[in-house]
Amino acid sequence: MKVHAVFNRDGGTFRTMDMKLFAETAKEIFEKHGHTFESEIVAGKHIVKALKSVASEAGEHVLMAGGGDGTISAAADVAWKAKVPLAVLPAGTMNLFARALKIPLELNVALESLASGTIQAVDISTANEESFVHQFSIGFQPRMIKLRNTLEYRSRWGKRLASIRAFAKAMGNPPRFIVRMVIDGAPAERTVSAISISNNPYGQGMLPVPDAVDRGELGVYIAGRLTPAALMKLAFTVLTGSWRRNPDVDEILAKEVELHFPHLRRGAKATIDGELIPLPKDVKITIHAGELQVLVPPDLLSK
Repeated sequence: MKVHAVFNRDGGTFRTMDMKLFAETAKEIFEKHGHTFESEIVAGKHIVKALKSVASEAGEHVLMAGGGDGTISAAADVAWKAKVPLAVLPAGTMNLFARALKIPLELNVALESLASGTIQAVDISTANEESFVHQFSIGFQPRMIKLRNTLEYRSRWGKRLASIRAFAKAMGNPPRFIVRMVIDGAPAERTVSAISISNNPYGQGMLPVPDAVDRGELGVYIAGRLTPAALMKLAFTVLTGSWRRNPDVDEILAKEVELHFPHLRRGAKATIDGELIPLPKDVKITIHAGELQVLVPPDLLSK
């Protein structure tokens, strides 16, 4: 197997590492398992260009991406469109897609695991033309992320603390908006505070991570008109893993979802895999079952 890696030197853990030494270690591990390996270390602002360049190379190869969730999401989009297998190396704060793929979060262990793994077909989803491997969200989460981005932080723990501060600030005035939905052909209209649509439904753990990435179903999570107290209760149930028993949250499994916002505010935002994007007035969300090839650890193959 030929592996060409692109490491985002500005991503999470990589910021404080000797990246040249890490790249040499990665090469040693993959060559020990009989593979060929090369890598490049690039700044965050050049990551998409570098990913596209590697994906367009001739011959069979695997595109490895190392960085945070934003880097991995961008790499998945590039790999999917280029029909190139993707290897995910988790170096971010949450590493949600890596967790879903059961990739170890310690980097050297992750390298060993991937070097002994194989290629598997998993799902990827789109919101209009934007692809995602974890989640599309509107309402409370974009508001919180927008507030967090106004705060300064320089580490993963600093980012987590900023997220807590942003949550506390956003909690005092939860958003409410009307959305018209068509879920697998069934129309509905609701006033809600948040909607999250995941690439495969979430599992039973505390983190919003699916147990499987190849079910071919979207998880649609709708939070009704939340008061600050109800939002605090929702946060508690999420932290304790009991959110499915929260009456303010509906879970629906679907293949396709259409959203229309009749009173969309100027400058409204959504998030795709944690990154803010402009929210269109109409959004069509579709899951593309088995269309993304990923390198997975050997223990995932046995499940």
